[in-house]
Amino acid sequence: MNVAESHNSTPLNPPVSQHAAHILIIDDDQDLLRLLTMRLHAWGFRVSTAASAEEGLARIAVEPPQLVVSDIRLPGKDGLALFEEIRSTRPTLPVILLTAHGTIPDAVEAMSRGVFGYLTKPFDRKVLLEKIQQALQVASPGGVGDSKESEAWREGIVFRSSRMAELMDEARVVAASDASVLIRGESGTGKEVLARAIHRASPRSKAPFVAINCGAIPEQLLESELFGHVRGAFTGAVGEHVGLFQAADGGTLFLDEIGDMPAALQVKLLRVLQDRAVRPVGATRAEPVDVRVLSATHRDLEVAMAEGLFREDLYYRLDVVTLTLPRLEERREDIPLLANYFVQQLVKKYNKRITGIAPEALELLVGAAWPGNVRQLYNVVEQSCALATTPLITLPLVQRALRIPTMEALSYAEAKQRFERNYLVQLLKLTDGSVADAARIAERNRTEFYRLLQKHELTPDMFRGRNGNATEPER
Repeated sequence: MNVAESHNSTPLNPPVSQHAAHILIIDDDQDLLRLLTMRLHAWGFRVSTAASAEEGLARIAVEPPQLVVSDIRLPGKDGLALFEEIRSTRPTLPVILLTAHGTIPDAVEAMSRGVFGYLTKPFDRKVLLEKIQQALQVASPGGVGDSKESEAWREGIVFRSSRMAELMDEARVVAASDASVLIRGESGTGKEVLARAIHRASPRSKAPFVAINCGAIPEQLLESELFGHVRGAFTGAVGEHVGLFQAADGGTLFLDEIGDMPAALQVKLLRVLQDRAVRPVGATRAEPVDVRVLSATHRDLEVAMAEGLFREDLYYRLDVVTLTLPRLEERREDIPLLANYFVQQLVKKYNKRITGIAPEALELLVGAAWPGNVRQLYNVVEQSCALATTPLITLPLVQRALRIPTMEALSYAEAKQRFERNYLVQLLKLTDGSVADAARIAERNRTEFYRLLQKHELTPDMFRGRNGNATEPER
């Protein structure tokens, strides 16, 4: 057994903002796992453990942590290969490697490839805590606690899927900077909701958030709306008009459907972004503005640039960081949470005593096609609430609101091998860890399904009570 820390009588307590951060420890040494788990619990962290890289990746898929602490020497896939896979799928998730003296060169090489840091066994507990705090601060500059205050920035964004968790981690990181962000996604995926969340998490949160849909306003009016105009600038300009850039001064301007902006206005927008100044229509002087620009589109801007419909220089001004919202069908495990969240919001609007959604109706929602994404789901739930006469929203109400054929759950045999683990994770999330229900959906008997879970080092307990602290590692 490697000694994980040197004894020190001085008590160590992490800052309150670090409490409840979720840390995943990966090591095949059960004694070390137990020791680190006890120590991190004592410091107020929430801890999950894994004895191999594969089990660690499975746990990350189930519930992404804020930090991974892994040994380099692991059975099967080693810690360096584990880090490479984490980096390719979750580039904002920090990894700290534990190394013996013989593997220091490997750790140093890993540092050059992006590992946050490494500790040589045996290591001092104070050094361990400092390194953990540094990694968590980098991953979540505003704090990583699970308190209501720390989560208020993403109000209205409900999820349990690992894909959305990763996206929100990235959004939180980029919010702390002043970089321009291009939000991509189909109509109805929640691009403006995400933009507002980024604004709330940013240093500009106390200043205005102003949004405009560039495709909904005629070209002759859009310039005046964005940049303002002076009296007499054109027929009908009987007074001065403050543009949205000036209205958002000190805050954030959200340009929705930026791909629909006319070419002539793209040139003027580029000038504003370059000069950080706005010249209202008809004015002779430009006025300085301090505005962060977030933009969104459902169009393929690369295609638009190739066709000469969108300026390449403007694209690179707007696309400093790209965030892509997944389609609702790509995050089906979020549908039950979203649907029940919408019900809670709508019962107040319709003044009805609706307590929830019937299981068969919820199953239909989970399996339905969603071309309109989250916006369509909200519409379906609202229609159902408006017509409900019982405490539960029933299957016929949902069928009436959908008006579209439902899609059947895929059998496991239809899933591609490379998505096998994620497919199993999705099923167990939907069934809250019920192997019987998951096996029924996958059209497999329970014995075979258990073999699949064992192959990917998944256990039903990983999907039950996921908000509580992890227990000590199994022997």
